[in-house]
Amino acid sequence: MSLIVKQEGVYQAAFRLLQQRTAGNNAAWFARLRESAMDRFEQLGFPSIKEEEWKYTNVAPISKVNFEPVVGSDKSEATLTADEVTRLGYVEAQASQLVFRNGVLHSDLGSLTGLPTGVVAIDLAKAIADEKYGELIREHLARSADYNANAFTALNTALSSSGAFVLIPKGISLESPLHFHFISDPVEPSAAAFPRVLIIGEENSRATIIESHASISEATYFTNAVVEIVLKDGARLEHYKIQRESADAFHIATTSADLGSNSRYNATTINFGAQLSRHDIAVKMANEGAECWVDGLYVVGGAQHTDTHSVIDHQQPHCTSHQLYKGILDGKSRAVFNGKIFVRHGAQKTDAMQTNKNLLLSNEARVDTKPQLEILADDVKCAHGAAVGQIGEDELFYLETRGIHHNLAKNLLTYGFAEEVIAKIKVDSIKAQLDEAVLNRINARLEA
Repeated sequence: MSLIVKQEGVYQAAFRLLQQRTAGNNAAWFARLRESAMDRFEQLGFPSIKEEEWKYTNVAPISKVNFEPVVGSDKSEATLTADEVTRLGYVEAQASQLVFRNGVLHSDLGSLTGLPTGVVAIDLAKAIADEKYGELIREHLARSADYNANAFTALNTALSSSGAFVLIPKGISLESPLHFHFISDPVEPSAAAFPRVLIIGEENSRATIIESHASISEATYFTNAVVEIVLKDGARLEHYKIQRESADAFHIATTSADLGSNSRYNATTINFGAQLSRHDIAVKMANEGAECWVDGLYVVGGAQHTDTHSVIDHQQPHCTSHQLYKGILDGKSRAVFNGKIFVRHGAQKTDAMQTNKNLLLSNEARVDTKPQLEILADDVKCAHGAAVGQIGEDELFYLETRGIHHNLAKNLLTYGFAEEVIAKIKVDSIKAQLDEAVLNRINARLEA
């Protein structure tokens, strides 16, 4: 407990420093928002396993590291180079990417020449101070990502000093993906970053967003990220999140999407990295005709721990949601999946499907899966399911009888299990990178 209190005190000190640095530069409403969020964090504190939502994920290890929050600006000695940015990036987004080092936007390392005229992609703090965008941001920031219910979201809201604001005007389509390129370049003491992104897609807009988290070194650091998405009527958004943090890192993230009438949100999350990761996903469908696909793949080994909590809230009729999450676990790794689908009173003609499947490559790996439905309407089509198993002996035998080596047969079956999710990705360089990453994980296990 004393360690937790000590670490919470570090964040409070960082908050006071941030408030001093930004005094007079921020809008009054934003300063009040941050103060309210810090007050809420102090009330909640770090969650414990006594809380139902955190029953299977112990975040106490985060409190044991003396993290140094990166607030205001990233003034540490930079080692991140343009070559590293290119190596960790994606060809399709070379002309449309925002690069963040330790959670702080570095405009000189990115490029926005590939974005259509009228699309806004700027630093969130600058956008808040701009009269053209301030009121729009005030209307949507910290609305769908409720910091009152989540201590980590509250901490991000209080300490977020850099981020991105993206506005896609009516009827505009982005031909190239827009890449939020979060790169950790840790220095001593270990860094704690709090990136924040707000995306607003106006009526009938179209875009593909890539959100990637990676590191240039195997260091210990903490990323606490929040992404809020607002889609107006008829808007379409493809959202790919790739988490490949350091093996010693901690990654806590919140993604919230608020969908307008006949809008469509497709999200695919890939988790490979971090010793402990948690992703909270919330999709609210408060307008008729909205549709979402929320898919994901986690591949973990050793002593890694990954946790996914999703809430898909059907509030109006004629909305559709599909969710497919798959996991591959090796070593002593552990995965947690808790998916909730709410169908509110009056949300008739809802079509909701939720599936979680897990493949265990080790007898010591463990999965806690809990798909949930809460239905308060009577004219709906809803289903959910979960499965945990190992590679089938019959499938192995079938491949071996056709001359395929035992280890290669296991490799093929494992890869085929993951490929169902990877195949949904429409950005070729992401697919190629993930294909290689999955195969390397499998090959490393077979060679061990």
